[in-house]
Amino acid sequence: MPAPEKLTIDTPEQIALEFPLASVGSRFLAIALDTLIQAGVFLGFLILVFIVGIVGAIAGVNFGVWGMALAILLGFLLYYAYFAAFETLWNGQTPGKRWVGLRVISESGRPIGAFDAILRNLLRIVDQLPAIYAVGTLSVFLTSKNQRLGDLAAGTVVVHDRPVDPSVIREPAVAVTTRYGAGRLTSEEISAIETYLRRRWTVDDHFRISARSELAARIRPRLTLPADAPVDDEALLEQVVAEYRGGPRRG
Repeated sequence: MPAPEKLTIDTPEQIALEFPLASVGSRFLAIALDTLIQAGVFLGFLILVFIVGIVGAIAGVNFGVWGMALAILLGFLLYYAYFAAFETLWNGQTPGKRWVGLRVISESGRPIGAFDAILRNLLRIVDQLPAIYAVGTLSVFLTSKNQRLGDLAAGTVVVHDRPVDPSVIREPAVAVTTRYGAGRLTSEEISAIETYLRRRWTVDDHFRISARSELAARIRPRLTLPADAPVDDEALLEQVVAEYRGGPRRG
């Protein structure tokens, strides 16, 4: 079985992050689930319009034109605004993507914003031509990052979103309880750690965990670590910076 394609991103701190790219199959499964949700909502609306129409007819009021107009408007909103709204509010996910385990992120590895979500979904009308997303599928196969036209325009990619254990993103202690020999590290390494500590609460969990693991793995061999009390990566980074700077430090 071939290894999954990956997107490798080098951050400004020279930390390599890897994101497994979503395949055509997983993306089709996600959109199939989203389509079922859209169809269910639209069907429920049509039933409601039908009932209102019958009640109106009995009362001598004709809701036919308004019902048709509302149905067209809802159909448009469901098809286009559905994806953009969910991807904006759910940090790059729709119900279908969440169920399958996919997420839309920017090519830099950052979470997408409202503009990115709207732009990538405006081109959905082109990607789906001439039917069943033929243009989008061809684009995914031909691009190195598995991007459809909407992704190319917005600078986004779809990746597999791996579950994160909440226990590894808890708030760590920041007091300096042990001397690790932080003076052995270079000023560039300390600067990279401080940059991570400043940015960690503004990025998603996967970026945060990958970045701190990379940094900790780089500095651990040159530190004096207690053998009887393993230190988690985040606490180690905080305490090393605090020791280097000569006092407690919060990110």
